[in-house]
Amino acid sequence: MGSASSRDHLMKLLEPVVSAEGLDLEDITVTQAGKRRLLRVVVDRDGGVSLDHIADVSQAVSAALDDTDAMGQSAYTLEVSSPGVDRPLTEPRHWRRAATRLVKAEMRDGSVVEGRIMAADDGGVDLDVAGAARRLDYEDLARGRVQVEFRRIDDVDGDEG
Repeated sequence: MGSASSRDHLMKLLEPVVSAEGLDLEDITVTQAGKRRLLRVVVDRDGGVSLDHIADVSQAVSAALDDTDAMGQSAYTLEVSSPGVDRPLTEPRHWRRAATRLVKAEMRDGSVVEGRIMAADDGGVDLDVAGAARRLDYEDLARGRVQVEFRRIDDVDGDEG
């Protein structure tokens, strides 16, 4: 089984398992790590993912893999995690989950827009760009990236004084 078809097979197998735990399956990667393979499963949900969520979905994924031969007979390590801040924003749920964050949006026409996410819905995202509201439709967006801020706007209110 090729790597693309193997990944697709694992996605189809594990998506309902992860969904049953109340999470979204964001990505799966299988890489060689010495004599073992490393299976990385990335999950997320609205409101974020706690360590308890990771533990629960890890047990469920492990059980599902044990019940099938999806990973074959050779040894592998299972790693379940949430996406990092560097994950590209490509789906409406990614934009929604990044509400209030500063983002750099790459447009399909090659331009770049930087602003703070005010709201996101199924059609697009509303950004505050230098104090002015701007609506970006997903069909016009290539992807976005959260910008790392050492002091977010919502941290300023309670920290002074």
